Amino acid sequence: MNKLFVLICTAALLCSGILVSAQSNYKIINQFPLQGDGGWDYLSVDEAAGRLYVSHATMALVVDLKTGKQIGKIADTNGIHGIAAVPALNKGFTSNGRDSSVTVFDLKTLEVTGKIKGTGKNPDALLYDSFSQKLFTFNGGSATATVIDPKENKIIATIRLDGKPEFPASDGKGKIFVNIEDKSEISEINATTLKVDRSWSISPGEEPSGLALDNETHRLFSVCSNKLMVVSDVVAGKVITTLPIGDRCDGVAFDPGLKRAYSSNGEGTITVVQEIDKDHFKVLENIVTQKGARTIAVDKTTHHLYLPTAEFGPQQEGNRRPAMLPGTFKILEVAPVK
Repeated sequence: MNKLFVLICTAALLCSGILVSAQSNYKIINQFPLQGDGGWDYLSVDEAAGRLYVSHATMALVVDLKTGKQIGKIADTNGIHGIAAVPALNKGFTSNGRDSSVTVFDLKTLEVTGKIKGTGKNPDALLYDSFSQKLFTFNGGSATATVIDPKENKIIATIRLDGKPEFPASDGKGKIFVNIEDKSEISEINATTLKVDRSWSISPGEEPSGLALDNETHRLFSVCSNKLMVVSDVVAGKVITTLPIGDRCDGVAFDPGLKRAYSSNGEGTITVVQEIDKDHFKVLENIVTQKGARTIAVDKTTHHLYLPTAEFGPQQEGNRRPAMLPGTFKILEVAPVK
């Protein structure tokens, strides 16, 4: 075939977006085996301490990010969902869905030091807001947010929400945003008055779960069950654009250094979205991970991504999900290719 013709065809394919490079810009560099069986949900990175906190069934597992080794666990976290570290108080907190409580633990010793009972039903996501210096649980079973004084380990308020809350994000200046899953909207909470100031629809996104914020451009990234990432302007309270993502997403993380949002998709991919500027975004690639890797955390200093998953057996009739194989729970560490 004529070389010039080949070059012309290749250029046309590149311009049309049909030709996709087989070379990924990311790769799985480590897999950390962790203790225990059962389900999992959120995980969080403490960059200053070099630790990863992972929710897992009835405990929080603690991983040293330098070695990839499990260095401890926090028990008494029945149905754990969220984990928040507050170094200024030397305290960590977990939200426990099955007994509507928050476990308090010492960040240095990892010993449980208290239990806060009586949150809303099924506390799911957990957020420490540095502006108000308050802790918030977002309660999926009662459509509320519980406000806690983390110094006193005391519940101080309950905020009524418009529907079932999922993941939140704080701007650190007095505004907290949360996805409302069953209404396909975002609600904005005033961290001073402890009331909802406004809400807006994120249509055509449906059933949003994970939420992340670029606090420089004031853009929110909501990942939705209909395979869309919805980008919102938090100042105007409106949708800017949508982008395609993988199936069965449950989490999203934003790396401010690279200006990238990452959707973790339970089908076994991460969708990488590049923020070009505040109004323009594009999908860079879909990284192959592993089935079940649906939640995500990012280390903003190293730009590494962390996702929990496990091996699964065959799908059994009548079961919503395939059974996890015992002893296979692990963390995938994904890093940019240098």
